[in-house]
Amino acid sequence: MGGGGANPLAAAQEMIAKAQQELAAAAVEGSAGGGAVKVQMSGEQKITGITIAPDVVDPDDVEMLQDLIMAAIADAAGKVNELQAQSFGAITGGLNLPGLGIG
Repeated sequence: MGGGGANPLAAAQEMIAKAQQELAAAAVEGSAGGGAVKVQMSGEQKITGITIAPDVVDPDDVEMLQDLIMAAIADAAGKVNELQAQSFGAITGGLNLPGLGIG
């Protein structure tokens, strides 16, 4: 009656909390234009830095720079999504559950 076994829900919640902490501490870098634009992003998908090589700053072609920045952000976000999938995949069995910070 009741047994002394561990609570599987509590164990899963602990695993989720640990994965969320690891993601919060993680950092990735996305790039575009052969590294001309680099975006640093946290595991929580917050941009923490942007580096732009001076030679890609052309006042006559601002659109190209905008495209490179967007591509670098997308690259970084994709890497964060991969980290999230790896962190939570074992816990959720590959299911995308809302509220866990996946995707």
